[in-house]
Amino acid sequence: MQLSASDFYTYYSPHRCERRVFLRHNGAPEEQASPYEEVLRRLGERHERAHLSTLGEVVDLSGGNREERRRRTREEVEKKARAIYQPAFAATVNLAGEPCQVVGEPDFLVWTDSGYIIQDSKMSRRVNEKEHPEILAQIGTYGLLYEANFGLPPAGLQVHSGAGEIIDVPYEPNSVRAQLSDLCTVKRRVEEPFGAVGWTKCLSCPFRSHCWAEAEAKKAVALVYGVDENLAFALHDYKVDSVDQLLSRFTVDTLSEFTRPWGAKMQRVGKKAADIMLMAKAFSTNTQIVLRVPQVPDVPNYVMFDLEGMPPQLQELDKVYLWGMQVFGEKLSTYMPTVAGFGPEGERQGWLSFLEKASLLFSYYGEIPFVHWADYEATHVKACMARYGDEGGIGARVLKNLVNLLPIARDSIALPLPSYSLKVIEKYIGFKRTQVEYGGDWSMAKFIEATETQNKEERAEVMNQILLYNEEDLGATWAVLKWLKQIRLN
Repeated sequence: MQLSASDFYTYYSPHRCERRVFLRHNGAPEEQASPYEEVLRRLGERHERAHLSTLGEVVDLSGGNREERRRRTREEVEKKARAIYQPAFAATVNLAGEPCQVVGEPDFLVWTDSGYIIQDSKMSRRVNEKEHPEILAQIGTYGLLYEANFGLPPAGLQVHSGAGEIIDVPYEPNSVRAQLSDLCTVKRRVEEPFGAVGWTKCLSCPFRSHCWAEAEAKKAVALVYGVDENLAFALHDYKVDSVDQLLSRFTVDTLSEFTRPWGAKMQRVGKKAADIMLMAKAFSTNTQIVLRVPQVPDVPNYVMFDLEGMPPQLQELDKVYLWGMQVFGEKLSTYMPTVAGFGPEGERQGWLSFLEKASLLFSYYGEIPFVHWADYEATHVKACMARYGDEGGIGARVLKNLVNLLPIARDSIALPLPSYSLKVIEKYIGFKRTQVEYGGDWSMAKFIEATETQNKEERAEVMNQILLYNEEDLGATWAVLKWLKQIRLN
């Protein structure tokens, strides 16, 4: 049995899942990495090389096979080399009652007067147990391997974060051993462990097709909107795995009293039970159940509003890079995108340009609703107001006129769908896109591609693809709004 420090990424990323560890260990087919994942990998390598350049004289062990690297690592540690890049370790460790080979390859060993510090470069800007337990477990495994090879613990464990900071991590060998033992137990299983699928949880998992096809074939209870992972596991332990089993064995009242883990405690399903049972009925019969008439503002014109932005862990790219607007209704407008600049002032320039265009819309249409999906737009309008100001009060006016369609749809109709994401509902109502590849992660990958090319024609082509995606997002939002307006109680 072999365990690797990188097994913790398999376990925790994109979300914690024992089944993924089992499937990878047993060689199950994996889907190709998405363009966004490839971009993150490339950015991670660049971040690592940037830190490497600060260390001065470094012994580079990145070439050669693993056995050679392990031998060279021992030699250079005995020589007390100033810094070692891409060292490699292996050791036999007793885990779960049996010997296991554990391997690991940290990014750096850095010599100090107290001994070697193990350093790893990560794109994550926040390194803690709550947000990134895989980072702590991985670098802790490196510490365990160092101690097994050299007879003493490392002088320290450190993470070079996405914010460029050096963060000290405590070395807790007993905790690491326990976590490695858990992974070892999973890998030794004969049968595939139970896994509760989830739309967001599984979206970027390389084994999504494997698990999702099985869940759909069984009508897994985890597909019901509102059934969280903890509830799905608790129902599994109760021998309830399918939607039909849920409906036959529970009523709203009995499900309300059912308990599942919630943090360190057990918690009743409570008031969520009524919604879950309705969603299960819709899923089982493949029909929508109208609960109330959707409360969509009845006005002649609406601005469809959609932002594209980078996640905060990407240090220099943390910004909204596209503000998309288009008026639909009686007085249709053209598509009105605002693209942020590529320099450090890019988002500020984009924000000011967006405010100008929004001001023109208010001047022509009056207090027109700005219709969006989910919370992203409201969150980032507020963030840009705080960062760059709101002279003239246009940002505040946009906030006042925001209409979030997601809760309107969710609270009005029980749908036979695993998610209330715009991409899922637009397909359900028959909206068609022209692009084969699209999505938030795809858009982010394309934007990073645009920032890194110096070829103006290539950059323009990439940005045109992003603009088309955003424009079709607006069209999809409008299609869902029209659909909602037509819904009546049976």
